[in-house]
Parts: sequence; C-alpha cells; structure tokens
Amino acid sequence: MATSALLALIEQSGTSVATLAEGLDEADLRRSRLTRAELLRLLRVLAASASVVPPSVRDDMPELDWGGWRAVSLRLKADHGEEVDESLWFAVSSLVPATLLWLRVYRQNLPEHFSMTPD
Repeated sequence: MATSALLALIEQSGTSVATLAEGLDEADLRRSRLTRAELLRLLRVLAASASVVPPSVRDDMPELDWGGWRAVSLRLKADHGEEVDESLWFAVSSLVPATLLWLRVYRQNLPEHFSMTPD
C-alpha cells in the first residue's frame, strides 16, 4: 500500500476514535460495549497500518510513537481483559491525540509523504 494511503488510513481511524471517545471517561468507556468494540476495531486498523509504514518514513516522523503503536497492537490482540482495557484507554486518551497532532504537523512539513501520487 502506498505511504500516503497508510497515513490517510491512520489519520482517518484516529479521527474516528477521537470522535467516538469524545466526552467518555475511562469508566464510561469500559461500560460501553458497543463503543468499546468499535474503538477496538478502529485501533487495531490504526495499529496495523502504523506497523507497515516504511522505516524511512518512520525515520522522517520521529515524534510519532511508532513503538507505542507496536506495543498497543500486541496488547489489543485479545478481546477482553485488564491489559486490553488499559491499552484501549491509553490509546484513546494519549496515543491517538498525539498521533493526530503530529500528523497535522508532518502534513505541512513533509507533504510528499501525504501526496496521493505514485511513489
């Protein structure tokens, strides 16, 4: 998949996560089965996309927490449990907002990575 498509998928999934989780605290998130299930699905898509971004692009975007996404991806493999809940909340409350922020910065500073033209 083209780098620009991967970054667009990361951004789109992250925006959907932020929208769904807006106004939820951790307890609300744990209780909301439907929202929780959709957030898990979106975060798995985001983490899987982040895992296949080419190393050269990751090197160009060092402020994105690529290692954090790798760790979250591993922890979200299960469907339930304390580890999943902790990773879900961490991603929703910290990792996604930071990722979206840095993607906006990089879109301005490195437009070639976001351009939908053949590589």
